[in-house]
Amino acid sequence: MFILLLVVTLLISLGISIAVMQAFSKSLNAILHRIIADAISAAWLKYLKFAILVVGVSSGVRVREFEKYIAPSRWDKDAKVVEFTMQRWVLELYQTAIETLQGIAWMLLVFFMFALIAYVIVRIAETKLGESIGKSKPASEFKQIMSSRDDVATTSDKNQN
Repeated sequence: MFILLLVVTLLISLGISIAVMQAFSKSLNAILHRIIADAISAAWLKYLKFAILVVGVSSGVRVREFEKYIAPSRWDKDAKVVEFTMQRWVLELYQTAIETLQGIAWMLLVFFMFALIAYVIVRIAETKLGESIGKSKPASEFKQIMSSRDDVATTSDKNQN
């Protein structure tokens, strides 16, 4: 029963991690293309997808918690091995789902916080670039430069898909 519980929790956490990875893939891609307008953003996206899988599985499969099913507590002399019941299975599967989502949520929160900081830095740099270009060139040339930059990012988006 212990091995079955381990396999089932692994599959549940893997399934949830893949679902979350697919749900956030487009938004992560858009954020990375906005912050890093370069081909390296595709590599960062792959890394983030991998990190979602690793964090989800490692958070969802709580191997140390499963020790209670194979050995009694070391601290209690009268302790017994916890028995598998239907209620125990439901509780373990629920905890697997929650822990998987919680681990991924923390990882994405940290990513989005740093992405927000990077976005502010990019916006400040664009504003300063716009002011320096605006002083030396007419506004129409500035708009043309900025639109060509966006066209390059859009073209790389299409090439990625």
